[in-house]
Amino acid sequence: MDPGNHSMVTEFILAGLTEQPELQLPLFFLFLGIYMVSAVGNLGMIILIGLSTNLHTPMYYFLSSLSFIDFCQSTIIIPKMLVNFVAEKNIISYPECMTQLYFFVILAIAECHMLAAMAYDRYVAICKPLLYNVIMTPQICFWLSAGVFIWSIIGSTIHTGLILRLYFCKMNVINHYFCDLLPLFGISCSSIHINELLLLILSAFNIMFPSLTILASYIFIISSILRIRSTEGRSKAFSTCSSHILGVAIFFGSLIFMYLQPSSVNSSGQGKASSVLYTIIVPMLNPLIYSLRNKDVIVALKKILQFRKRS
Repeated sequence: MDPGNHSMVTEFILAGLTEQPELQLPLFFLFLGIYMVSAVGNLGMIILIGLSTNLHTPMYYFLSSLSFIDFCQSTIIIPKMLVNFVAEKNIISYPECMTQLYFFVILAIAECHMLAAMAYDRYVAICKPLLYNVIMTPQICFWLSAGVFIWSIIGSTIHTGLILRLYFCKMNVINHYFCDLLPLFGISCSSIHINELLLLILSAFNIMFPSLTILASYIFIISSILRIRSTEGRSKAFSTCSSHILGVAIFFGSLIFMYLQPSSVNSSGQGKASSVLYTIIVPMLNPLIYSLRNKDVIVALKKILQFRKRS
């Protein structure tokens, strides 16, 4: 389609979660509360791990990286969402939309692969305990994390670069509460075949590769746990993995529903519920899942609180 025959879009209107005015204020306070819990939980987890020397292990290094990703994820989406709940028009400029999209994709990809790195860490800890300190060295942990973010930046640059080549004309209402790939495809007046093909390929890789890594890790982990003779040993091994399994199930379940399905489902707005899960609910739940179900984190928190009382 020749872009010269159309006036180009310089700003978008976000449809948001609901068009019912009476729900705007209750939703504002609901998501404000969710953001506060998410921010305090994730920043608190990062600070706690940084201050507690007994948590300076690969497992908690990856957990602090996950908390950083979750904090950034909720921060690039929820504040703008809150403004839109109380504004007359949910307007977002073209550069602001592309910036939000770019960082959102980085963080979404990073979370997928960071969860896989955490699963690999648990596999080494349970299946190869004698070699754990040799395999999971600080250097290996650093390069695993660096690799996750480097790949995430590459993937996001590809997606955002392909979006930038699209033309948006006439239709400027994004049927979503933030700038995401699929809703933007739906309002483009350019051909999106290449975009859809690369989205399918990269989404399949970024979802299936970490999923298979996590699945394989836990097959070996469960096999090793079942060989543990003592009931106490089995219980302790399972407890170190249960939190991660729960977080993985919620996150990947919502991602698969959103990105590995026909585009017609998302264009009708039915994908908003799954988007809320992995962009807003999961970042809030992760610090709760990993702290309330983790004795080491609870002990470290108690020590810091006791130290502050004494001082």
